[in-house]
Amino acid sequence: MLVLFETPAGFALFKVLNSKKLMQADDVYNFFQTPEKADKTVKLEAFQKFKDSTAALKAMAKILKGKIPKTLNDFLQKNVISKEIQDTIICGEKRLASALNAELGLDCVADDRAIEVMRGLRMQLFHLMKGVSEADYKAMSLGLAHSISRYKLKFSAEKVDVMIIQAICLLDDLDKELNNYAMRLKEWYSWHFPELIDIVSDYLLYAKVVQAVGMRTNVREIDLKELLPEDLELEVQSAAEKSMGTEISLDDEAHIKDLAGQIIEMYEYRESLADYLKVRMSAVAPNLSAMVGEIVGARLISKAGSLVNLAKLPSSTVQILGAEKALFKAIRTKHNTPKYGLIYHASLVGAAPMSIKGKISRSLAAKCSLSIRYDALGEANDGSFGIANKAYIEAKIKKLEMVAGKAPGAAKPVQKYSAPKQAAKDYNTAADFPALE
Repeated sequence: MLVLFETPAGFALFKVLNSKKLMQADDVYNFFQTPEKADKTVKLEAFQKFKDSTAALKAMAKILKGKIPKTLNDFLQKNVISKEIQDTIICGEKRLASALNAELGLDCVADDRAIEVMRGLRMQLFHLMKGVSEADYKAMSLGLAHSISRYKLKFSAEKVDVMIIQAICLLDDLDKELNNYAMRLKEWYSWHFPELIDIVSDYLLYAKVVQAVGMRTNVREIDLKELLPEDLELEVQSAAEKSMGTEISLDDEAHIKDLAGQIIEMYEYRESLADYLKVRMSAVAPNLSAMVGEIVGARLISKAGSLVNLAKLPSSTVQILGAEKALFKAIRTKHNTPKYGLIYHASLVGAAPMSIKGKISRSLAAKCSLSIRYDALGEANDGSFGIANKAYIEAKIKKLEMVAGKAPGAAKPVQKYSAPKQAAKDYNTAADFPALE
């Protein structure tokens, strides 16, 4: 039995001297408790050193992905396969063991006992490998750890869909905060000018009017033509003269104006963030954006975790993505499962009649899955594939609407009943009952 041990310095191959006794022992630690016991358990057969830190980084990065690096392949070819050794090889990585078994035909194991053997080798490594000192080993371990960390960060930075996920999450948070701030401003200012909330319903316009006016007594002195139409301006002036609100101090007015200013600033930042998100989506997922829009597409990517993860999902999962609670509740209570999740907010599903929303969401999810995979794995970024799929869905909506209108069970328009007109008749006096005397 052999042990394949990966170190920051290179690859080492150890020969187990008494494999049967080691694999049947209850505690593997006892075989590596001292250097003398370790010498009786394993023996170094071969060692291949990395050329430099770059070679070490490439080899370890491939091992982390479950692939066989070229240096390890050459090492095993030279020391195991060419010598026709049929011994079982103990590995510390399960994915590497599977790859060695599938590609090179080696009998590799990576179970709990293999991990214990690796831990024992690590304890007595400097005694078993005479050419490596503890100080050099620690320096190489630290350098390789930093290199792998930089490699992972660099790989994550190139995935620009991370920026989309952060932007859409921030956009949703801004919407919640804007709603809370706007409700607080209306409730606060309504103590002074309650009639304004019925005249100006839009929260951004309301905040601008509050910031411009302040106390209601200033309405006549301030020109609101840039903010409101002339009829609304006159209505605000008339309501301010007859307002039933309480009086406020200058300090109250200053704080209310500050809150209104923050709402305006947050709204302006939200608009710029939405523009940034549209630009990012058009660059990263143009076909998905053409199908469902930038906001819905970004929410789908955020829900899946990344564009690649979203591309791996089947269309049935994309269809109900975002409706997990309703799905599990329906399964638990044995009711009908939901027909759509986040995809419901797409314009194609929202504009479809209620009777065909389920069919449209299923068809849209299927085409969205193709568009997502085209964005994630394809090279073209013009969005033509998504535009063609959207045209197909629009044509299908029209066809389903026509079929639904001609269906036997479709509701027919009800005509208003009108009584038939009859010609006026003369009064027949002979039909009267004779009066009693």
